[in-house]
Amino acid sequence: MPEFLVAGFDPDFVAYNEGLRLQRELHREVVAKSRPDTVILLEHSSVYTAGKRTEVSERPDDGTEVIEVDRGGKLTWHGPGQLVGYPIMRLPEPFDVVGYVRFLEQVLIDVCSDFGLATERVAGRSGVWAPTGDTHLKVAAIGIRVSERVAMHGFALNCSNSLDAYDHIVACGIDDAGTSSITELTGTLVTPAMAAERVKLRLTDIAKVVL
Repeated sequence: MPEFLVAGFDPDFVAYNEGLRLQRELHREVVAKSRPDTVILLEHSSVYTAGKRTEVSERPDDGTEVIEVDRGGKLTWHGPGQLVGYPIMRLPEPFDVVGYVRFLEQVLIDVCSDFGLATERVAGRSGVWAPTGDTHLKVAAIGIRVSERVAMHGFALNCSNSLDAYDHIVACGIDDAGTSSITELTGTLVTPAMAAERVKLRLTDIAKVVL
């Protein structure tokens, strides 16, 4: 079963590049089998990151800097109030990237349920979505990279963050759906530190069965 490493929560936000350096260090160690699978949990300082498929029209309309990253997916935001998880995990052979994304989605669906929020998958779109009336609001984004059978990058779960940053981008390349958070949708404060405890339990439970 994976170990968990808490890199920093409010007020000890982790700069994105520092989190990326830590990911790469742990990835090398997991590949070399000198470290067990490890899930990094943290809150980042506010930052936009762009996956390999990001288009110019999706970038911030206010000129804010964007960090280019080597994960899948498109443009997203990380920052205070959002739980970011980087599972550095060796995938079973033969590995199934789509199956691994579904694994992460199920972990987050279960975590949201623990806080009284019903979420689900949306066909053709990765991540976790809350049904609201005749539409869905995204509460978690997923973007991964697999190298030498070991996954890195991971998920971002909106817990108690402001949603203002999403007003300036086309998040994940989706321009016909909005974004929300557990706190906004339930009316009850849920912090990243609180959600992290549920991620530890849910991810461990599902990994026992799937991985």
